[in-house]
Amino acid sequence: MKIFIGADHAGFKLKEYLKKFLSSKGHKVNDEGNLIYDSKDDYPDFALKVGRKVAKSKSKGILVCGSAEGICIAANKVKGIRAVAVWTIENAKLSREHNDANVLCLSGGDMLKPGSRLTKKQAEKITLTWLSTKFSGEERHKRRIKKIAELEN
Repeated sequence: MKIFIGADHAGFKLKEYLKKFLSSKGHKVNDEGNLIYDSKDDYPDFALKVGRKVAKSKSKGILVCGSAEGICIAANKVKGIRAVAVWTIENAKLSREHNDANVLCLSGGDMLKPGSRLTKKQAEKITLTWLSTKFSGEERHKRRIKKIAELEN
């Protein structure tokens, strides 16, 4: 599977880790930046890059920032993106089954105290669950996604 990945400085370490982890699982990972650690970068820049690539290619994306929320808000401004900030395996599964989410947003914030950010193992499990879960295709979910798409127009 082709995956576009991106992160700001707060998510840089987790992005680099996930990039290697996903490649080792056979995924083709395209890094949309930041390619070097830069504490002055801005998460909307990477959300836009990943969002545009995902929307155009109908693939999947992963974004990482400190809290997961900021980069998620920015990604959702791109037409065709259904980005979700996920903290649990159950939410990862439901976001794919019910919402056909195409961008996963994770918290990689080193500045957050332990317990308020994801560990590498949690991020692995959430990411693998999210990538392997299919959209249910149920009519009620299709109807709701269509309404979301109409909001973009």
